[in-house]
Amino acid sequence: MSHSAIAPMVPRVSHNATTARATAAPRLKAAVIGAGMLGLDLAERLNASPVLSCELVASRQSSASALRRAAQLGCGVSTEGITAVVQAGVDVVFDASSADAHPAHWAALASADVLLVDLTPSSGGSMLTPTVNAVRAESDRHLSLVSCGGQAVLPVLDAVVRNSTRVEDVEVVTTVASASVGPATRDNLDEYLAITTYAVERLTGATRAKVMATISPALPAPAFRAQITARAYGIHTRALSDAVESAVAAVRQYAPGYRVGALSVVDDLVRATVTVTARGGRLPSYAGNVEIINAAAVTLAERYARSREVGHRG
Repeated sequence: MSHSAIAPMVPRVSHNATTARATAAPRLKAAVIGAGMLGLDLAERLNASPVLSCELVASRQSSASALRRAAQLGCGVSTEGITAVVQAGVDVVFDASSADAHPAHWAALASADVLLVDLTPSSGGSMLTPTVNAVRAESDRHLSLVSCGGQAVLPVLDAVVRNSTRVEDVEVVTTVASASVGPATRDNLDEYLAITTYAVERLTGATRAKVMATISPALPAPAFRAQITARAYGIHTRALSDAVESAVAAVRQYAPGYRVGALSVVDDLVRATVTVTARGGRLPSYAGNVEIINAAAVTLAERYARSREVGHRG
């Protein structure tokens, strides 16, 4: 049946529903720094959020077409970068620019009543992953999402830590499609490796961690993948399998394309392969690297927004 054959219907709204909308707290205003693939996807996610809205996408280096797409999503746009963000009076700022630029962005916002969510591989801020330590989003004001690789592997490594007596060595190898890696990410590859390694060491207590990355030009473009190898002692194999399964289910609440396969334990060696496929929206399916970090960032900001709403009610 064509759409023209369907008569428009006016939905009936109950008095309770009308009252609930009238008394609901307003959505927190958010700004995004950067209008690349990460920034535009963030803008779309924010406008789909029940507690956040995209008020501004700002960048000094974005193309006119990128900002035009942001405007089409209903966001204000600016080429004035952090200057425009400071003047916008928003509640939450997502930094999707570069590791080099991030310290200046934090310096400009540190004294403001603003949550800064850092999606660059910068070394500042509290390192968070929604399934590991999301509660810190309710109190900390400078959050680091580590990296897309970190968001992919830390839920699995957390399960390894909780189901073994000691983790000694960890190796992570990530593979990402070239088409999903922008100029800033390529420029920040060293920082990506360094902060992901640091986050792995901090979480696991490993005496040695090594992170490697491959940007693949293969066609068709491969899905985002991370291979984990960890030497851990006193492993509880069944409990580990159950914990990884629970972690996957938790991550899929915000990133439905998250999968863990080839989980194996041989003697003291744990191996697992994480894949992330982007689902829906503007992202191509192979851009799981963008999906996992953006979904995590919005999830943490939503937790902050809801905690703030509860605080105001109290």
